[in-house]
Amino acid sequence: MTALSITGLTTRFGELLILDGVDLEVPFGELHVLMGPNGSGKSTLCHAVMGRPGYLAEGSVKVDGVEVLGKPVEERARVGLFEGFQYPVEVPGVTLRELIGEMAVVGGPVVGKRAERAAEDLDLAPFLDRFVNVGLSGGEKKKSEILQLLSLSPKAAVLDEIDSGLDVDAVRDVAQAVEGMRSDDLGVLVITHYARVLRYLDVDRVHVMMKGRIVRRGGRELADELDAKGYEGLRAELGLEPEESGVDFLEGL
Repeated sequence: MTALSITGLTTRFGELLILDGVDLEVPFGELHVLMGPNGSGKSTLCHAVMGRPGYLAEGSVKVDGVEVLGKPVEERARVGLFEGFQYPVEVPGVTLRELIGEMAVVGGPVVGKRAERAAEDLDLAPFLDRFVNVGLSGGEKKKSEILQLLSLSPKAAVLDEIDSGLDVDAVRDVAQAVEGMRSDDLGVLVITHYARVLRYLDVDRVHVMMKGRIVRRGGRELADELDAKGYEGLRAELGLEPEESGVDFLEGL
């Protein structure tokens, strides 16, 4: 069974081609990693899958067999798709408990019960009555997003740059939190530049993206290879030109 299935995903921002026929599958119970240099299209894939406005996407994106491409963001979420942001936004005036309460309007009382349990497991109970992400460290913001994920219990989670801006201890803590949420009812795609976060993750599959395409796939050893030779080494091996500056500008938007 496949939690997330991406087939022939082609994405443009205006006239600029960013993703060029991406195929990627994440089965239930597995944790996959998407790696690539700046400007390769990783964050664009995340945004296209979730339905961020401004991206013209063609192809297919299915969550547990249900096509979501072309649907509004809220419908994709209801189907069971979750995005963890590279830079979680602050929401002054709204507490984390209130946010979870709004989630429970759709998901039912079980959402609140899951949130209370996750808050204890992640040592975030004191943050439930604080404004969402306001005054939190980078690691705390990422853990807050994992709390929201656990509360919603989605089918597919795409976590964009979970190690971005974190120190060594925070990377370990967040990675351990990701490992702790694994289940047979969830497929996880982690997007990252670096192999450092993989030290703490039991990775099932690694996909490498360059110039809007998946250029290599493999197991954990592929991440170790990248760590040793770098993206420039792999690019030279594959005979690829450097990423274009226009795509690099869009990365992370």
